[in-house]
Amino acid sequence: MSSIKIYYTSVSGSREVKQRQEEVTRILDIYKIKYELIDVSVSFKVLEEMRMKVSTTALPPQIFNGQEYCGDYEMFHEAKENKEILKFLKME
Repeated sequence: MSSIKIYYTSVSGSREVKQRQEEVTRILDIYKIKYELIDVSVSFKVLEEMRMKVSTTALPPQIFNGQEYCGDYEMFHEAKENKEILKFLKME
């Protein structure tokens, strides 16, 4: 089984980014879904890796199931509203 990976940042001046990251991890915890946090603020290489997989302007959080891209916060939030978290995470 693939693992859920969340590219996030531990250092951000944006309250919105922090709130979005917290919501994603909180929802995954509620669903008891294990995930790995990958901190893009650790090195530019990690940030570059995330952006190569998604887009050059992508901001955290970005969510993957293994190597497969699931989506960003907006897509996650929409899935949550539609009660389709497992579908969004490609776990169905």
